Amino acid sequence: MTGGLDARLASIEDVAERQLCAGCGACAVAQPGTIRMVDDLTTGRRPLVAAGASTQQALEACPGVRLEHDRAAWDEGWDADLADEWGPVLAVWEGYATDPEIRFRGSSGGAATALALWSLERSSAGSVVHSGARPGAPEFNDAVQSRDRDQLLAHTGSRYAPASPCEGLATASGPLAFVGKPCDVAGARMLDERGLLPEGAEVDLTVAIFCAGAPSTAATLGYLADTWGQEPGALDELRFRGHGWPGSFVARAQDGSTHEASYAASWGVIQAGRPWRCRICPDHTGEFADVSVGDPWHTPPQPGEHGRSLVVARTARGLGAVERAIEDGYLELERVDASLLPASQAELQRTRRTVQGRLLAMRLAGLPVPRFRGMALLGTWLRTPPGNLLRSVLGTLRRLGRYGLRRRRPVVEFEPSRRAPTAGGGS
Repeated sequence: MTGGLDARLASIEDVAERQLCAGCGACAVAQPGTIRMVDDLTTGRRPLVAAGASTQQALEACPGVRLEHDRAAWDEGWDADLADEWGPVLAVWEGYATDPEIRFRGSSGGAATALALWSLERSSAGSVVHSGARPGAPEFNDAVQSRDRDQLLAHTGSRYAPASPCEGLATASGPLAFVGKPCDVAGARMLDERGLLPEGAEVDLTVAIFCAGAPSTAATLGYLADTWGQEPGALDELRFRGHGWPGSFVARAQDGSTHEASYAASWGVIQAGRPWRCRICPDHTGEFADVSVGDPWHTPPQPGEHGRSLVVARTARGLGAVERAIEDGYLELERVDASLLPASQAELQRTRRTVQGRLLAMRLAGLPVPRFRGMALLGTWLRTPPGNLLRSVLGTLRRLGRYGLRRRRPVVEFEPSRRAPTAGGGS
């Protein structure tokens, strides 16, 4: 073992080529000049490492191979009934951004954007590091830094495409807020804790978005080709949801033609293109963030509804930020019983309960396995019916060949001049 990790995961190349990379971009911040993130159409944002370079420092900030909870370090007030499956939960609210445009353009109630704006205007953050659609190629994402409401609005809404928001930390300075997927927040937190951020950069607040996995670019392009026939590279806009709750999947070509589908129809197809690391992820709800935000699916959205958000405080810092954002008029939230978290995210709960079985299958197949500690994965797995226990193992063993997990898979950088594939996903 290396630092407690599987000895076969001794470098960032090992992580990426074994399909365990989360794509967050933390490694490129830890070792700038040595590692750069690129677009791999079939897997996501992935690191390329300079020939012959050591990546030990970057490996220390890699959430792809390491996620660890220490309950002794959690802030007081966490819910013991939820901790095993949901991490630290200090408080849960339901509501929305008071700014009607933020609420409408957000993916549910716009709470994450509203909290980011509060951080800029009322707290100490000088910028918000997050993700946004790439100009001229909206099927891809870029790390961005926003410093005002207009910039935040330009990048609001869910982006079901590979993103590496940690890359934005490489040029950050001063106090900042960070918004990303759970794995992104975990990477940012490890960079901060290990002193690997640029000198002077200080993460003031982290906000995680609930995530069921980030489909590959190939999956989205394949969906567009199958349902619309639009050639890749001709898009002017690509919106996965939002503009209402949950909103529609909307693609607009440079010639002005548009294609629209329901959120459920589009997600039902492109989700098949989630990379392997997403399928063994134990944290879909931002357990390492100060605040996490998701959909309150316990109440089905109504036609024309602008949406509501479920907001979870996970640290004392996050609790204080939400309470002050409410007081300052940025959020309209109602404190609710914490049981609404599992009621709203039953599918993510079922997914988390399969992780231990999938990891067991990987071990049985002789594959390297990430280290997840303090996350009660065995106990939660054993809560499932016996038939489901067996299916989580056997189903994974069947998928190993489809994902090519028994062999290393080099990162393939996308070249815009080369025609993109029109079918596929992560398989």
